[in-house]
Amino acid sequence: MERSKSGALSMVNPRAAAIDIGSTMHMAAINPNADDDPVRAFGTFTGDLHDMARWFKTYGVTTVAMESTGVYWIPAYEVLEGHGFEVVLVNARYAKNVPGRKTDVSDAAWLQRLHSYGLLRGSFRPEAGVATMRAYLRQRERLIEYAASHIQHMQKALMEMNVQLHHVVSDITGVTGMRIIRAIVSGERTPNTLAQMRDVRCHATIETICAALSGNWRDEHIFALGQSLALFDFYQTKILECDRKLEVALKALEIDEGHDVRHLAKVRTKRRQVNAPDFEVRSALYRVLGVDLTQIHGIGPSLALKLVGECGTDLAAWPSSKHFTSWLCLAPGNKISGGKLLSSKTRRSSSRAAALLRLAATTIGRSDTALGAFYRRLSARAGKAKAVTATARKIAVLFYNSLRHGMAYHDPGATQYEERYRSRVIGNLQRRAKAFGFILHEMPAEPDMAVS
Repeated sequence: MERSKSGALSMVNPRAAAIDIGSTMHMAAINPNADDDPVRAFGTFTGDLHDMARWFKTYGVTTVAMESTGVYWIPAYEVLEGHGFEVVLVNARYAKNVPGRKTDVSDAAWLQRLHSYGLLRGSFRPEAGVATMRAYLRQRERLIEYAASHIQHMQKALMEMNVQLHHVVSDITGVTGMRIIRAIVSGERTPNTLAQMRDVRCHATIETICAALSGNWRDEHIFALGQSLALFDFYQTKILECDRKLEVALKALEIDEGHDVRHLAKVRTKRRQVNAPDFEVRSALYRVLGVDLTQIHGIGPSLALKLVGECGTDLAAWPSSKHFTSWLCLAPGNKISGGKLLSSKTRRSSSRAAALLRLAATTIGRSDTALGAFYRRLSARAGKAKAVTATARKIAVLFYNSLRHGMAYHDPGATQYEERYRSRVIGNLQRRAKAFGFILHEMPAEPDMAVS
């Protein structure tokens, strides 16, 4: 955006248009100098969207801006993109009109004016293949949430019969729990017979399980348990269907034959994560990316897949890791007025990627790694909330450098991190003492005192 010699803003996109998105009607606006009626209303049916695209082409429009209103923008975005327009998706927070009378017509005209002067910044939207994978991942997350609610219903039905299965097994959807629940629904009521279905890895003894399974077998509660079990199984089937679609979508992102998985590093942990996809995610991601994201502590195969689905495969949309962490709202704010820093708080965000990174930071705090040592040190000094944000930012930088620059991460360990931190603190103290005319000397080690 440039200013003319008179000081007025110069028009950057003279062929810009804008759309005020609605559920039943879209208001489209073009350059007011191009037509006597620059703002028109179009319906939301597919035919109406094509009519709007043809109207834009009649007046030579090349770029269109629209607000990301709910999910109503998606059909219009895809139709306009199919017609060859450059579509800019704008966060409504950054395109607010001046206070005063507000109508759909004035909103569309204001959005078109901002876009023509280059004052709008487009939101990130991944390429088509990644967007497809992201849709499958989000659908899978919804199915897992639906299945989780039926797990709670099964537990409630068991508690109403005073069958306290959840007190003797860590997870009622595990091997032991599902064997017992299916047997109860099938008609088995003998506690000793049910307890014999215990898996060898279960910590509780047969006697303890037998005591917990002595309940009041009422028909209405058995019926509720059976329905909840059937619905849980139904959603598990649909999750498997999502996994097959995910596997195909991930395969489509491979370039040529994909990267050779023989170069894949040894897996850090062999424990399978709960609700993990039913295929080898780590190898499939490596064939697409050429880097092993799971070498970054806190990022497992499932979380790596979700991050790639939310951010893309190359992160080319962000020039540096600082831009990336700022987009995630994990970088400190910079609110300055009158030459003074008023606030450095991080902005609030509903980003799914940021939530995933915060989850990774929370889990890594208990590990014996450099990131875990950083989390614990900052948590003791500034509190857990700030420690989670700062550690999530560090993980985001490592994630960016791995995807963008192919960097391989090697954890130095908590001990080495503590030694480096100690050396840095001692160096700072020595510099400050020297500035005041003092010299620091290390105290001699105290001799061990023998105890008689």
